[in-house]
Amino acid sequence: MNYVWFDLVMIPIQVIIVFYTLYYFVLMVCGMWHKSDTTECPPKHSFAIIVCAHNESAVIGQLVNNLQVLDYPRHLYDIFVVADNCKDNTAQIAREAGAEVYERFNTDEVGKGYAMGWMFDTVFAMERNYDAFVIFDADNLVHPHFLYEMNRHLEKGESVIQGYLNAKNPTDTWVAGTFAIAFWMVNHMWHLAKYNLGLSTALGGTGMCIRTNIIRDYGWSCNSLTEDMEFSLKLLIHGVKTTWAHNAIVYDEKPLTFMQSWNQRKRWAQGHFDTGERYIPKLFVQGIKKGKWTILDGIVQITQPYFLLLSAFYIIMTYINGIVPFYTNIIYQILPVQVWQIIGVGQYLFPLIVLAQIKVPPKVWFYYLLYPLFIYSWVPVTFLGYLNRHDKVWSHTQHTRGVALGEVKLTRMGDTTRKTKE
Repeated sequence: MNYVWFDLVMIPIQVIIVFYTLYYFVLMVCGMWHKSDTTECPPKHSFAIIVCAHNESAVIGQLVNNLQVLDYPRHLYDIFVVADNCKDNTAQIAREAGAEVYERFNTDEVGKGYAMGWMFDTVFAMERNYDAFVIFDADNLVHPHFLYEMNRHLEKGESVIQGYLNAKNPTDTWVAGTFAIAFWMVNHMWHLAKYNLGLSTALGGTGMCIRTNIIRDYGWSCNSLTEDMEFSLKLLIHGVKTTWAHNAIVYDEKPLTFMQSWNQRKRWAQGHFDTGERYIPKLFVQGIKKGKWTILDGIVQITQPYFLLLSAFYIIMTYINGIVPFYTNIIYQILPVQVWQIIGVGQYLFPLIVLAQIKVPPKVWFYYLLYPLFIYSWVPVTFLGYLNRHDKVWSHTQHTRGVALGEVKLTRMGDTTRKTKE
């Protein structure tokens, strides 16, 4: 059989597979430690906390009550809730809990990105000036030390900061459990790892802190299905990195059913592909022009879904090649078998180390057995996301179960030294 034409495709694919595999392995290794920082930074910075809520009457009250009693001077932060196209009593509940509520009705510009941009403009029109915006989702609960930790990072000179995305319901269902495991892995083996290496990570949609002058200087205008990733890449083009606050913890509600999880991940995949098409060329040009690897690294970040599909295609081709050889396998020529064995062991060992570090509930260890099913389901989800990448219809995840902060185990990530107010 003539291998030449197939090799023109399969050899570059194998090179790409090796590059991404080594890249991810290095990140896994670098995400295994967290540099302790016990520097005391007295509360100084003021925050405008923004919560975008669409029909969130079941959960908005618990969040606002939670935000009222954070371990940070109350005069240094205000709570703003955007009741966005609500048809329930979200606005009333938020007001009764003590938030400043702004109701927005716009059926043409639908989605969190639009609501955030509208609220940024509303805050800028106020007499009071804030040092930074903090953004939460309505289903979140927030660790009492969150603003204190963000204050610490702002004092370091950081401007765009993502907090630790924990789970408030990891034992509700196997879907919520495996979803939580995925977030914990990303927290350590992506966000923390990139922060340790001095690279830019990305905003995660909630638990975000952004200096107000960043929004003023660069504008918002991020209205894709993944407005957080879009804004991260927009700033990265200008050389502004997104950093990581490992001890600023927000507890996010994970989907309870597989279809909820499917729809949410499909929306993320759509947004990633849409954002990638628009920003990959810009990142490449600016990265080469400015000679900054941190900007070029953004390409690796946004091409993760592409790599997942490419990997799935390569695995299928490998099986076929084992039956009817049609291309030259150079994987083991690029990297020795021993290196692949080390990588294979690491892929199973490092997640176990992460779960042990954060002391997950016993039930989660059982869910870990189902984790591969969750991971493999990303392939069809991502493929459908690619096919629908230009569909920007917002898919809202409904939340029906309210949880108070006292019902959540306040996981500490290692070095927070502040004492929580009773």
